[in-house]
Amino acid sequence: MALSAPQKTAAQLVGVVVVMGALAWASVPFYDWFCRVTGFGGVTGVALTDSDTVLDETITIRFDASKERDMPWEFKPVVREMELKIGETGLAFYEAYNPTNRPIAGAASYNVTPYSAGAFFEKIQCFCFDEQILQPGERVEMPVTFFVDPEIVDDRDGKYVHTITLSYTFYEVDLPEGYAALEPGENTGAVSNMN
Repeated sequence: MALSAPQKTAAQLVGVVVVMGALAWASVPFYDWFCRVTGFGGVTGVALTDSDTVLDETITIRFDASKERDMPWEFKPVVREMELKIGETGLAFYEAYNPTNRPIAGAASYNVTPYSAGAFFEKIQCFCFDEQILQPGERVEMPVTFFVDPEIVDDRDGKYVHTITLSYTFYEVDLPEGYAALEPGENTGAVSNMN
């Protein structure tokens, strides 16, 4: 049975809508994968171990912290800047404090600038890999272990980078289903310093 011209047009439009919907659905995970592989947009890499090579050249790492507008925590880097040899493993801490009277879960998004350094900034461990839960009045120091890949000195753009800024933005997320508040003295896995 042949379709009439209006039916063909309607079928083609439905096909276009389905294809556009599929592309929109796939674009977010594809973009995320692309950024992680290439370092595009300042997305960092993840390393399982320290770098095999440490160069005599140094690089300055700056640390930045911000919060989504409605996030009630206080959040800041413990140290604003450090200098490392390229390839040397660095350890930095960020401090978070929950001044409210309720437990709050938070997740951190991150990037590095300049964006050309993203493909060379490797995190080994990071508080940003997991959501964090702070009890009322709890203050924690959260670690990030990282290095700058020595290949940065051979990169067309990377070789001109002398300072990298690592930025985190914390935003509130829902508490896990069935979450019960911890007893005083228990902590969430971060380094806790109760007020």
